[in-house]
Amino acid sequence: MNKNLKFNNKHSIIRKNMLTLILLFTLFLGLSAVSYAKSVSSGLANNVFRLHVLANSNSEEDQNLKYKVRDELINYMNNICSNLSNKQDVIDVAYSHLNDFKEVALNVIKENGYNYNVEIEIGNFEFPTKTYGDISLPAGFYDALRVKIGKAEGQNWWCVMFPPLCFVDVTSGVVPEESKENLQENLSDEEYSIVSDDNVFTHFKFKIVELFRNFGLKVANN
Repeated sequence: MNKNLKFNNKHSIIRKNMLTLILLFTLFLGLSAVSYAKSVSSGLANNVFRLHVLANSNSEEDQNLKYKVRDELINYMNNICSNLSNKQDVIDVAYSHLNDFKEVALNVIKENGYNYNVEIEIGNFEFPTKTYGDISLPAGFYDALRVKIGKAEGQNWWCVMFPPLCFVDVTSGVVPEESKENLQENLSDEEYSIVSDDNVFTHFKFKIVELFRNFGLKVANN
């Protein structure tokens, strides 16, 4: 009887210790995942500057106008920032040319027979997960140049102004090597791997970062 009792007590202690180890290991994995996601998320947000254009409405005419405004803004941005190699310099130049951006947009609108007003600002805005060719960026808050055309009630258009991916034809499904090299120069090896690699393990890590950033979005919106 005593032997059985001791045997049961011993196994009970072993089970408790195993459960404790499993819980600690799970907690460790969870904290490691959060730490990893936070690090990668912060790195991406700190090194990427985006463009966000909102059309007046979802009518075909307003959507076409949005793309025309987008094209001219990208051309202008590429002209004034072609020699810049870091995000902060690009933002500084963009700030100093906000009125010029507005003038470019208004001229396109006027040339196409519309009289919409334009609001342009630089700030930290919410973005969904977006794919540019074979490059993907997880959802979250990013610094961006936001352009609101008219009532700004139409579908959005996003791209990456720095490192420059805005000129990429996403319908081709492939980002040119030169653009990837530019992106790689401004991100850590791990950050670049997350947004560019498509193997199963990297996809899993991307999902961890995406879940972390989506949770942050929900908290920020509540």
